[in-house]
Amino acid sequence: MPRPILNIADVEPQPIPLAFAPTGSAAERYAPRIARLSLMLGAQKLGYNITLLPPGKRGYPFHNHRINEEMFFVLEGEGELRIGEERHPIRAGDIIACPPGGPESAHQIANTSDKDLRYLSVSTKQTPEVCEYPDSKKFGVIAEYGPGADGAPQFFRVIGRQGETVDYWEGE
Repeated sequence: MPRPILNIADVEPQPIPLAFAPTGSAAERYAPRIARLSLMLGAQKLGYNITLLPPGKRGYPFHNHRINEEMFFVLEGEGELRIGEERHPIRAGDIIACPPGGPESAHQIANTSDKDLRYLSVSTKQTPEVCEYPDSKKFGVIAEYGPGADGAPQFFRVIGRQGETVDYWEGE
């Protein structure tokens, strides 16, 4: 079992894994660096990480979760929280609640300052999860399984666009 204590001063956020990294023009807007604390600590039912956003960057696309709840605690820096139709300034010490729901609960954190923005993310880890992306009209179905033989987490992930479906019996 991993040591159950980790000091945030001892972790350095890393670029997200290449399989999940933004590509094309998205790479210009999104540049989260993540310290995956829950993996380091052996957590099972909660996911937590430290996210570092450079100036002018966003963490992830505007999205909502139908199953899982998220909480963010701003450790340092300033930025903006987009939630539903509103935008709110955020700064060190702010706690942000993002319960599951529809597009009205969609959220996105952006660094609107000229210094790094660093925040702690905590979420439930119910799987499978359904995420929706109101700006692009996409959805994602994501399941996380236990680690594989190599110790790396295993995922099932399908991203689609609303209205573009395949019949259940197609190809059978």
